[in-house]
Amino acid sequence: MATRSQWIAGARPQTLPAAVAPVLVGTSLAYWQESVDVGASYFQPAVALLALIVSLALQVGVNYSNDYSDGIRGTDAIRVGPVRLVGQDLAPPKHVKYAAFISYGIGAIAGLLMVLLSHYYLLIPVGIVAIISAWFYTGGKNPYGYAGWGEVFVFTFFGLVAVIGTYAAQTMHISLPSILGAIVCGALSTAILVVNNLRDIPGDTQSGKKTLAVRLGDNRTRVFYYLCIVIAFGTAAYLGQICGGPKIALLVLLPALVAIKPIAIVKSKAKGPELIPVLAGTSRVLLVLAVALSVAIALSR
Repeated sequence: MATRSQWIAGARPQTLPAAVAPVLVGTSLAYWQESVDVGASYFQPAVALLALIVSLALQVGVNYSNDYSDGIRGTDAIRVGPVRLVGQDLAPPKHVKYAAFISYGIGAIAGLLMVLLSHYYLLIPVGIVAIISAWFYTGGKNPYGYAGWGEVFVFTFFGLVAVIGTYAAQTMHISLPSILGAIVCGALSTAILVVNNLRDIPGDTQSGKKTLAVRLGDNRTRVFYYLCIVIAFGTAAYLGQICGGPKIALLVLLPALVAIKPIAIVKSKAKGPELIPVLAGTSRVLLVLAVALSVAIALSR
């Protein structure tokens, strides 16, 4: 039976910045938008808190779902990553599946409360699609995560949906800044998955998982990782320019210093376990950039 620490590790806390960052950015943009739409009152702390719960629950849910689905398929037999509850026989598969469903349930309840509070009812079908997509990422007979579509899922739901959804739930509309903020978070969240799949290329190839990294190969996957980082910071600088001018644009580029180490490790041709620190490092880049961007946007108001 898995211990509490193993259950926590199975939830992959190192990936949670991908859930926190978009809510921070979306909320800061809603706050900033009040200075553009004079007389408007958009910022809603309760809605933002519920959006955070939804985002965290979806992230934990998809992590447990992946653990369960990969474990029962046996595709976790050759891995160098973090704790796998099912693959390492630490917990019964059905218990891990229940943990995933409980997480999705918490997210669904929080999402419904958020919609009732904000009256932005378009988020109901979006939320349903998000939960279904999270399960079939590695679940079902033909998981799309095994076919190289995982990056699309991450960019869409932990970038576009999370940022724009948080923003729209408070402002009742979508704007260019919210789309740019979504690209920032989506690109870095994608970078986390890219390096995860880069690490797992040998095992995934052997187990028949045709992730995008397997399809691209080692060298091109590394280039894709760099591209995600560049897109994130380039878009963040442009968003800073829109919201507060050149000084804000330069301010949001400071977190690029945090990206130096993970980029250097990837550039060094590190493989397998050597890439594990890059996962945490890229998550840290995402969180630091999101905080810097959110603070800069809020102050520029």
